[in-house]
Amino acid sequence: MDLLDRYLQAAKKHLPWQRQDDIIAELKANLESQLEDKEAELGRPLTAAEAEEWIKQLGAPIQVAAAYQPQRYLIGPAIFPTYWFVLRLATVWCTIIYSIVSAVQILSGGIATSDQVLEAVLRLPGALITTVAWVTFVFAVIEYAVTHSNIKCMPMAPPAAWSPGSLPPIAKDSATGKRPRSYAQAVVEALTGFFLLVWILLIPGHPWVLMGPGALYLQASPFKPGPVLMEFYWCVVALSLIQLGWQCLELARGTWQKPSKARKNVMQVVGLIPLVLLLTVPNHAAVLLKHPALDQARYGVTLDTVNMSIYRVALFIFVIAAIQTIVGIVNFGIGSYRKRVGAI
Repeated sequence: MDLLDRYLQAAKKHLPWQRQDDIIAELKANLESQLEDKEAELGRPLTAAEAEEWIKQLGAPIQVAAAYQPQRYLIGPAIFPTYWFVLRLATVWCTIIYSIVSAVQILSGGIATSDQVLEAVLRLPGALITTVAWVTFVFAVIEYAVTHSNIKCMPMAPPAAWSPGSLPPIAKDSATGKRPRSYAQAVVEALTGFFLLVWILLIPGHPWVLMGPGALYLQASPFKPGPVLMEFYWCVVALSLIQLGWQCLELARGTWQKPSKARKNVMQVVGLIPLVLLLTVPNHAAVLLKHPALDQARYGVTLDTVNMSIYRVALFIFVIAAIQTIVGIVNFGIGSYRKRVGAI
């Protein structure tokens, strides 16, 4: 039954991630058994209206999932699914907003340095801890009020307002029969990320791994990379480390089947930082002369052309990446809202 599958899909995202598949399999078997008994009593399959009424009697997906949550001392199972959803959403948006605000502050200063970027990155954990603390505090107060007084915890929506018809459709991967990402694919991606990181780390000492024979021309040329290119390089290294760490975390948690959309959005936002460094360097001086006093007259025009070309390419990539990031964030927010509304 399509309606039952949609119901189970909505309940799954509120279940403990370690046992989601096992719980859903058990819940599906129980509900299908109940459905068969009901249809046996009637002597016919349920009509669409009867099936919707039966699903409605089961309760909202988040309420069914709450019964499978482990016992919480600070926040009980009745409200923990809501708390966990709000907490994840708050941390994602905290990271996105903080990254945007930090980037604007760095850009407004005119000159972006690696110290400013590093300082902004080091402040992010504090902002996330503060966000987690406030969300946890609010829900802990609600839990205390519910368990130590006569206050009733109001459902997220009145029972009459919840309708099985509002359940989101089956996800595309399930509807089309597309296989989720396998464990082997996830491991290969993590290993690829690791070797890519090693390759990047080899570039400063062995430029031939990037430029091949062109490294000889670089040594003989009158130009040299400016400080901003090293800042750009270390930002790329940091992003590669974050990406690799996230992939390893998904492997450890067993969530490799479906890559996190939140991870993609966060990486897109943070990935703008290296481009911002290139765009804000004074006089677009990404490349410098090795001996400016001797070579300025001869190579000055060529140097300006090279730096302006780097600036224009960086600006073009930044605009495209910024548009993709904004679209991704908007789609993520709309999708989360629709799924949340459909699951209530």
